[in-house]
Amino acid sequence: MAKIKPGKNASKRDLITQKAAALFKKKGYSSTSMRELAETVGVEAPSLYNHIGSKSELLQTICFKVANAFTGYLESAEAANGSSVTKLEHTIRFHIHMMLQNFNEVYVANHEWKHLKEPYLSNFLIQRRSYEKRLIGLVENGIAAKAFKNVNPFVSVLTILSAVRGLEFWQQPKKNISNRVLEDDMVNHLLKGIIK
Repeated sequence: MAKIKPGKNASKRDLITQKAAALFKKKGYSSTSMRELAETVGVEAPSLYNHIGSKSELLQTICFKVANAFTGYLESAEAANGSSVTKLEHTIRFHIHMMLQNFNEVYVANHEWKHLKEPYLSNFLIQRRSYEKRLIGLVENGIAAKAFKNVNPFVSVLTILSAVRGLEFWQQPKKNISNRVLEDDMVNHLLKGIIK
């Protein structure tokens, strides 16, 4: 079999992780074997273990890569100068961007996290809950600053996250909508409901 050939900016481990995310999305974590992953990557199964420890390690890598990307972005948005409206808008745009650019990984983090082993499962859930609380705090700050209507912050965040997650059902080849138009229209609709 051929050697693993990563792209210009990807390591071998990154390539394996990307292929794993695509397989986990397509078949589910439980139904994907290391042999299938090796075939998809184009190597013998034992060669994979030169780059990864196990299938569960791949799932951890995918889930925490996504969780850390969202957390890191939110931290930078919170620390930036600007209104609550601007911070929330940029965060929504980042969510949309992640869904469009890293779809397989985000899908796996949204659906297959339940297969994480302890202590990773608990850590992932704690990080996710903390992220949601911080988003709620962003909305609460906007309400306090009278930039947002007096809405229920939890419901607002739930609506935003659910709407962005709805991109899982978007069939780009069947729709004549650019990523930019999709992003702008979604942000416009989601913010109009809460901006004063």
